[in-house]
Parts: sequence; C-alpha cells; structure tokens
Amino acid sequence: MGKREELHPDLSPDTGGLSRRKFLGGLGAAAGATAMSQLVITPGKADAAAWPTRPITTVVMYGAGGGTDTMLRVLTGAMAKSTGWTINVINKPGAVGGVATRFMLKKPSDGYWWLGAANYNKFVRVMGHSDSVAWRDWQYFQGGNSLGSWSVRPGSKYKTLKDVIDDAKKRPGKVSISTSGVGGLWHELAAIVAQAAGIELKFVPYKGGRPATLAGLQGEVDITGGGVHEHIEFIRAGKLRNLQQTGKNDLDVPGYGKLISVGNIIPSLKPLLPLSGIYNLAVKRDTPVEILNKIKVAWIAATKSKAYLDIVKRKYFEVDVRWGEAADRRAAQVECVTAATFLKVQKLIGKKVRGPKELGLPEPKDFDAWWPPKGYKPRMS
Repeated sequence: MGKREELHPDLSPDTGGLSRRKFLGGLGAAAGATAMSQLVITPGKADAAAWPTRPITTVVMYGAGGGTDTMLRVLTGAMAKSTGWTINVINKPGAVGGVATRFMLKKPSDGYWWLGAANYNKFVRVMGHSDSVAWRDWQYFQGGNSLGSWSVRPGSKYKTLKDVIDDAKKRPGKVSISTSGVGGLWHELAAIVAQAAGIELKFVPYKGGRPATLAGLQGEVDITGGGVHEHIEFIRAGKLRNLQQTGKNDLDVPGYGKLISVGNIIPSLKPLLPLSGIYNLAVKRDTPVEILNKIKVAWIAATKSKAYLDIVKRKYFEVDVRWGEAADRRAAQVECVTAATFLKVQKLIGKKVRGPKELGLPEPKDFDAWWPPKGYKPRMS
C-alpha cells in the first residue's frame, strides 16, 4: 500500500521518514504542505481505483430505530454483503438533520464518509440549520419512498377525501388531523394537500408517527395523519379506513381494496407526486467520480436485494431509485416545495423559515421552467 493510502484523513500527514529537504524537492514549505493537504483531501486516480481500503462510516441524521435508520441499515447492509466492504453505521440526530450535515461537511471527500439522509435533507436550509445546498454540495442516491396517508376510523362521517374538503371549507380550522410534530414530514405533507385543496385544517402535533396514529385510533382527532407504513396494519385489521395516499398511483391492498392516490382527487398535485419520505444516501459531491460510480453500482444492487424488497413489500414503500441529475433535480424540487409550504404556515411552526426566494429557488409551479439553474453541472451519469 502506498504512503498516501496509509494516511488517516483526520490526521496531518508526515513525511514518512524522508528528510524534509528531499520530500519537498525544492518547493517552499508552505507549497509542500498545501500539496500534501490536497493529496489527503482529494484522492487521485490510483486511490480511487483501490478504494475502499478501510471501513466506511455512514452517519444517519436521525435516531436509532426510526424509519430512516432502519432503511439505511438494510440498504448499507446489503451493499456490504454484495461487495465485501465494511460499512459501519452511527447516528447523529438533531436539528432535522442539521447536526449530521455540519459534522459531515468537515469530513474529507474520500468516499469513506457517507450521510444517511432522508428527504434529500430538505429541511436543513429551510429551517436555517445549514447553508449546504443539496444539489451543489452532495451527490445523492435515492432508494425509495414512504408515502403519506390520511385515514379515519370506520364510523367516521368522512367517507371520502371530498367529504373532508367540503366540511373544512364550511368550518375553516375546525377539522383536526394528527401529525408527527410541528415542522415534520407528515405535517408538511398534510399542509401541502390542504393548501392544494384550498382548506384550513387544525394540525395536532404528537411526538412521532406512532403516537399520531394512536391518537386517530382513539378518536382524539378527526383524521389520522402519517404514513401508509404506519397505518397499513390498522387498515388491514379494519380499524382505520384510508381516504388518500400520496403516491403516483393507487395501491392494491389484498383483502381491503385500493388506497386512492391523492392525485386522482386533487389533479393539481399530480406533478409533485409522490409526496413522501425519501430514503437517501449522500456523499460529498467533490468525491472522485470513480468512487461515486462504485457506490452507485453497489447502491443499485442493494435496492434489488431480498432484504430491501421484503421490507418494501411489507410496509408498502415504493422502490424509486435515482442518482446523477435525476437525484439532483428531485433534491431541488422537494426543497422548493418545502420552502413554499412552510412559509405559509410559519406562524404555526413558530420559527422563521426560509422561503423559495431567500433560498434562490422558484415557486413550485415554476420549477420545471427553472431547472436546471444557471451554472448547474451534473457530477455523474
């Protein structure tokens, strides 16, 4: 193994026992130090060809045991199994991904540090936790989606989503829906649907998707908000009745029937679908493309693994695999929608949020005309 491969990325390099004069070869000390720093931070082609030569660390931005953590462990586990790589997983939750993002930005672009992300990290800039731009600072790999769901108890007066819309228009702010917390994913998706329908709902926050689902089962709210994967066991058992889900297409549930896509009820939402939780892996964008391509191949294989497909089928997730420009475009689009949505409910969130204009983004309706932004270049195909 060459000397460059022996250097740990978090340590300052030494000269490997060579004399300083011989090592610098006549260059100034400052220039030599800069050159060595570059060698460590930016691997050359030889390093990329040999990569990986040591364990990889995935830093998950949410806590252990949650949906993002579970899915990233399944996917990276499948990657390790198919390649023989050693992939460790650690958790750094906080600030809706901001803690992990700031930690990762300090790491070298050598392919040994991966960000276990959700939703293309779209909340971080909107909530002011970091200025990191998803499609400029990171190369994302998307694996799948967890779809949003609105359900009611079997005896509810709401038989369809139209019933909810009609009642909410008569009684603005009176129809209640549970969410997994103010400013969280299910709150955002519920707000997007409500805004598209032209209604005002009463959002009732709980500490997580499970408590939000239980609140609906116990009749604490009119509508149970959350994800299909959180509702499906109760839908199958006849304890909840689904009104809509946020995938592109209707979902067939054996023994129950169809879960209707919200796009078939509110056509204006079709261009934004799926509205979902998104499971991602992110690598610093200036990582050598040879390494990015190796990660891509392993990632695609992982999304086809039995371990991943089993959990997708069981939880009614969607397999949705993207990389390169397709992932960059999706990253910009979902952040654009989040910025516009949260700006409208800023008072409820109770914090200043950054709208599309402040972030240099268009309004969601103008996104297709805006993408790609000036100066954008895809990092990989």
